[in-house]
Amino acid sequence: MAISVSVKALMDGEQVAGSKLSNKLLEELLAEGLLLVNSHGSRKSYRARDTEALKRFLIDKDETYRILEVDASDSRASMAKETGNSKLMMLRSCPGFLINSYENIECLLNCKPFLVNPQEGCFIFISDWEQFSIPEDVVVIGVENMENFRMIRKQRVFFEKYLITHGLSKKVIFVSRYPQSTDLRKWLCTIPNHYLHFGDFDLAGINIFLSEFQQFIGKERSSYLIPNDVESRLKSGSRKRYDEQYCCYKDIKSDICELQQLIDIINRERKAYDQEGYI
Repeated sequence: MAISVSVKALMDGEQVAGSKLSNKLLEELLAEGLLLVNSHGSRKSYRARDTEALKRFLIDKDETYRILEVDASDSRASMAKETGNSKLMMLRSCPGFLINSYENIECLLNCKPFLVNPQEGCFIFISDWEQFSIPEDVVVIGVENMENFRMIRKQRVFFEKYLITHGLSKKVIFVSRYPQSTDLRKWLCTIPNHYLHFGDFDLAGINIFLSEFQQFIGKERSSYLIPNDVESRLKSGSRKRYDEQYCCYKDIKSDICELQQLIDIINRERKAYDQEGYI
């Protein structure tokens, strides 16, 4: 895969016209909150919010982008010297995903007992994820934003009330797809546990759930966390972010009643609300 001039320009912190980027990549970068949008009438241009975060996302998405980490002046020479091959090796150095919990969860890792209960202030990275298994009665909660993931103990009452109200087990493991990769999704597809997605209450967040999780895991085993007070909270949400997302996600729909109701509320209020508000 050749890395486009436009992507390289984004990596250098330059402003790039939307017409120069592929629609699929543009949607993904907007959904991840990696781009700043500048409107010029009907035209839009984009700039990286954080070039290092953008680089990390692209590399975790596709190892071909790892060439971005190599200095152009000596890349092929150094690789040829060290490996005998000037071509970039497609090997991920750190596969896996993060997990967290606010209570003891007895799991298995490589067929051996593995107790999950990180001390407050840290969490666990599961590298050998294909050999990681959890009890079937544990609900897996996927947390999109790192601040919420770090501070799960401050949200414990919120989560427990939601799980009880919706008839789900109070035993939970929290997961984060940071660094960006498909490892978490692949793992979720191999286990029977229910997956509850906790993301921002905006069109982009819902699109992440529908396109990156539900369509692979299935409707029976996955759901979107929708708090009872989300409508009142959306009234004080961000109109600007809703407007930025609208062109990409204005046609988003779901045949799940509760999720379509959330989409309707977001479109009616024309606002977006960050999940950090529940910390």
